[in-house]
Amino acid sequence: MSLILAVLMAGTPQTVATPSDPVEIVDAAAQERGDKGEVLVLGTSHLSSLPDDFDRTRFDPLLNRLAEWQPEAVAIENLGGAQCDFLRAYAHDYIDTADMFCPDPAPAREALGMEAPEADREIDAILAEAAAERAPAQRRRLAVLFLAIGEPDSALVQWLRLPASERHTEGALTEEMAAMLDQRETRLNESSLIGAHLAARMGHERVYPVDDHTGDIAAHPIVLEVYGREMRAIWDNEAAAEGRAAHERLQEAVVDETLSVIDWYRQMNSDRMAELAMRGDFGAAAASKSPGNTGRKYLAYWETRNLRMIANLRVVVGGGKRVLAIVGASHVPHYERYLRMLSDVTPVEAEVVLD
Repeated sequence: MSLILAVLMAGTPQTVATPSDPVEIVDAAAQERGDKGEVLVLGTSHLSSLPDDFDRTRFDPLLNRLAEWQPEAVAIENLGGAQCDFLRAYAHDYIDTADMFCPDPAPAREALGMEAPEADREIDAILAEAAAERAPAQRRRLAVLFLAIGEPDSALVQWLRLPASERHTEGALTEEMAAMLDQRETRLNESSLIGAHLAARMGHERVYPVDDHTGDIAAHPIVLEVYGREMRAIWDNEAAAEGRAAHERLQEAVVDETLSVIDWYRQMNSDRMAELAMRGDFGAAAASKSPGNTGRKYLAYWETRNLRMIANLRVVVGGGKRVLAIVGASHVPHYERYLRMLSDVTPVEAEVVLD
């Protein structure tokens, strides 16, 4: 090589290798900047399966540990009111879905004399003025507004932030609504008992429903008799049986108090329980060659649902919030996989916080 050519080449900018996945450019930029949004995914059983007389104070150590993590928002596995209105409007595609998963907002809307968009605008206007404390009358008003948009657990947050002496009827807040909120305060449900109670303790104004059932049609068309028969066959496998038995043992142990609630949650969020769910349920569905194509239809529904739930959760994280996401334990592996795909979000495993 001549001296002149060597000098010319030395002055030529070196080409930076292009990543095989161009989105890695965004990942690297967010990583270099730091301070990414965090999502703690807490897998749970549906607490309604516990005995009615279960001592709810046994959840206090779990709530204490979650509070120490200092979440800035709490996301729950419930449907948002706007989606419920959509499911009602398109009931021909979503038969009985709203009836199964959606609260009835009609009494609150009637009491307020407004529909959901008006109630939502008023909520936005009130909450635009940040306040550590609010007048009791305003919190009672917010509770009714949240009921009107179909978010009863956010209404419960407002109810819990009131002193006990201020939890009474006033204006649009009827006796029926007050009784419903009192009942919701003590019900065995993870969205209320963990989500709303923790949000109120942390001084939040609401919880965020992120569930989705608009993707249910990914499994269509379905012949119910065939679908039910083939799904039962798919779930008839060793891993599924082991997973069910493990869940039953854990619940029996927590009920008879040989296992603490916080240890119960550690077990539910273990790698072994996640593996059994993937092998016995969704892995079995993916491998199925059933003549009705049921396994692939079921998987299409499940993946679509989880992707849309993560999209809803990404909205909650926004520009970098620290978010606690409470979700059924079988969702957790998909949640964590999809969260890892996001450039500006870091998933936090529950075991790290609960240990």
